[in-house]
Parts: sequence; C-alpha cells; structure tokens
Amino acid sequence: MGTAERREAPEESVAGRSQVGWGRKAPDHGSPGPEHAGEPAGDEQWQGYRPLWVEVPARRHPMPDPVRAAAVRAVLVMAVTLIQAMVAFLCTLAGSWLAFPMVISGVVSTVVATWAVVDVWVTRQVWSQRYGVVSEPSSTARALRRERRARRRRERAALREQERIRRRGGAGQLSHP
Repeated sequence: MGTAERREAPEESVAGRSQVGWGRKAPDHGSPGPEHAGEPAGDEQWQGYRPLWVEVPARRHPMPDPVRAAAVRAVLVMAVTLIQAMVAFLCTLAGSWLAFPMVISGVVSTVVATWAVVDVWVTRQVWSQRYGVVSEPSSTARALRRERRARRRRERAALREQERIRRRGGAGQLSHP
C-alpha cells in the first residue's frame, strides 16, 4: 500500500483505534498547525492527521526506584556477561591466547550476574516489606474482629455491672455469683 493509498484508506490504525477506545484526543505537542504554516485553518487539511503515538495510561504502578536501579544494574551486568561469553567462545575457536582469561572472567561475571539478579529479588522483597504493605483486612478477618470486639464489650459491661453492685454494698443483689 503506497502513501497515497494510505491517505485515502479508512482510519484503521492502532493509534486511531486506541484514540476511539480511550475517548481521548491526542495532544498537539508543538507541531505546526495551519495557522503557523501561513495557510488558512481548515478541517479538511487536518482531518486525516494521525499522531505518531497515543499515550495509554499504565495498568500497574511503576517499579519503586531502588528496585528499578537494581534491575538496571542486573541487566547491564548480564549484558556484559553475555558479551564476555561470546568473546571467550570466539577466542577459543580462533585459538587465541585471550581465550583462557576470557573464560575465567566469564565465570566470574556469571557469579556477579547471579548476585545481581538475586539483588533485584531481595531489594523488591525489602521494599515490599517496608513500604508496600497495605492493610486491607478481608471480610472474614473483619467479621472475626467485629465478633471479638462485641464479646469484649459484653465482658466489660458485665464487669462494670459487678463493680457497680459491689460499690453499692450488694444492694439489689439476690444471690452471690
């Protein structure tokens, strides 16, 4: 499909579908409109205008900064490890003297890469324990807590009643408990 055919084709792009789906108009980020280009403003010229991309809101929150930093570190270390492994393999095939040092450094890099991945996991767990716990009791826990509170209220009311009877000197009490 050529450029001219695409201009005449109905609005079937991902950008068009996402705009329709989200019901939002794409913002104009400084692109020259007809009034800026010295041409008269007209809907027919900009009717086929499609933005390069449409921002869709994220479904999940982004990673916390410490976890993101650990993940970036891990990716960089793994990339260096893969490059070292490839260089060691190629040096071995070529029979170069550099093959043995590269294999040794590749083994060390593999240990470091493993540590970096474990660091991401540990950082994520620590962050979740410190900042990520949201106290939202389930309906079962809420019902049990409600029953416990009601039982404690009844017990306190009974104790207050006993104290009140004792302060009066036993007046109004038919039998002793």
